[in-house]
Amino acid sequence: MKKKGLLVAVFFGTILLTSTVAISLPNLMAPFDPDSEKTITGTPADNFPDVQRAQFCGSSIAKSTTFVKEYSIPTVCTNPLAIVNDFEGKVWFTQTNTGKLAKFDPVTESFSEYDNPSWPPNGRSMMWGIDYSPDGSIWYTDETFDSIWRFTPQDEKYMRLQYPSEGDSLPQKLKVVGSQIIVNDFTGNKITFLDPTQSNEELSFLSLPSPVSDSVTGDFAIDADNNVWYTNWLFQQGGVLVKFDQEGYRASAASSGNEFLPLMDHIDVFPLPETLLTPNGATVTEDGKIWLVDTSSSNFFSYDPQTETFTQYITSDPALSTYGNSTGIIKAPISRPYWIETNDLGQLVFNEQTANRIAVMDPKSQSLVEYFVPSMNPNWGDCGEIENCGLAQIFDFSIHGDKIWFTEWVENNIGVVDTSIELPMDIQLDSNTVYLKKGQSIDLTFVVSPQSSEDLIDVSLILSDSQEFLNIFPKVVQPESFKLDFDAPRSVEITVSSSENAVPGTYKVLLGAQIDEVSVSKFLTVVIES
Repeated sequence: MKKKGLLVAVFFGTILLTSTVAISLPNLMAPFDPDSEKTITGTPADNFPDVQRAQFCGSSIAKSTTFVKEYSIPTVCTNPLAIVNDFEGKVWFTQTNTGKLAKFDPVTESFSEYDNPSWPPNGRSMMWGIDYSPDGSIWYTDETFDSIWRFTPQDEKYMRLQYPSEGDSLPQKLKVVGSQIIVNDFTGNKITFLDPTQSNEELSFLSLPSPVSDSVTGDFAIDADNNVWYTNWLFQQGGVLVKFDQEGYRASAASSGNEFLPLMDHIDVFPLPETLLTPNGATVTEDGKIWLVDTSSSNFFSYDPQTETFTQYITSDPALSTYGNSTGIIKAPISRPYWIETNDLGQLVFNEQTANRIAVMDPKSQSLVEYFVPSMNPNWGDCGEIENCGLAQIFDFSIHGDKIWFTEWVENNIGVVDTSIELPMDIQLDSNTVYLKKGQSIDLTFVVSPQSSEDLIDVSLILSDSQEFLNIFPKVVQPESFKLDFDAPRSVEITVSSSENAVPGTYKVLLGAQIDEVSVSKFLTVVIES
């Protein structure tokens, strides 16, 4: 097998996903020095020198909140990554630092880890994509060895399939869709369609090239008409949203008898907004809108194919505990949404990598709930001597009913968010849409209503906007935090203003409140008129 280093994997784990300010912090991305002292333990931690074990192996101490429960993986320092649920609800996940696939049974709360006899000693790989197929097989990607792996739980056997690559390939996200497997090749700059019905190690495949040269190919989504939507972009330079009419292409190929028809004839390209720079995750909702998350900011976007327009949304700010800022160097922390999916209710679920949160957004009610994950690794923030600080590096999640399962790459845990648990508060806006002209302001009120029988302490407001020419501020100076009595809703009067250089259009601002375990907000639509 061709072996690549983990440089690209670390690149994804830090350069694309952590703020450029944070990258400069000491020991955040120390190189793997083979001469560093290494205490042999007989565990996967031996892949790291002693000085890096706290950074990559974590504490392995599972924690819980009202909404989140974590579980420590028995083997230390596995670096869990891609995760999926089978039809029975069992949880399967890949391990970067062992090459193994593992299973967690939520009923017995027990782990099973499956040795891969084909895995080389000390091999490490970022396995970003995983899916469960109707026949019970589990498929996942492997970027170090340019592979697609199939694991059959019935006989506990692995089969490696060589990913069709030319040059610098990186098979990333993977989905089993009908009779095919779809993979985005991040650095190989293509979407690949594979036939999973073959039993040998040679796969027939169709590769969809990028319409943008020298770009990367992000995640993909399939709409109701079987169109494949994905992004091509250049790091920090923007890119395009691509629509591939695969049904039209296959129909044309079948009718003409030519399986080598030009693929680009069935592709449409739509420029991304200038503010959308790093669109990793993609999904589609039942109304046909495409949703993209931006790991260069705190923003996520919807795209309406009917009107060919983008709408920009924003998360709340990360909690100070996630980045620490002990040196004062971080001036504008961002949440960096990474992957995004839809659940059975038509809601959006995404991970906020540098905010240590799992978010659920309801497009119909325009509400956003962000669940804070309690484990934090201080080696991934500007924490200094600050306790309970840092990031668990939540790089993937899987939705099963009202549960959201996720992995913690540097804390050696998996965890679950229970979205059925009642939220402690609710947000009501007195208006869902406001209209402003350039340089105009408007006053409005929203109400934070308690939903529990106990007082809430250390409540703070959320007032977030994503445009420099928009500003939201309370009419009356608010305390940094306040107590919300269980029987006393709190009215908050705010002012929304636009500057003289405001660009006409439709924008979303976020209004809400948060406690240390969860934030609850709603989006206000602001229309700036020309």
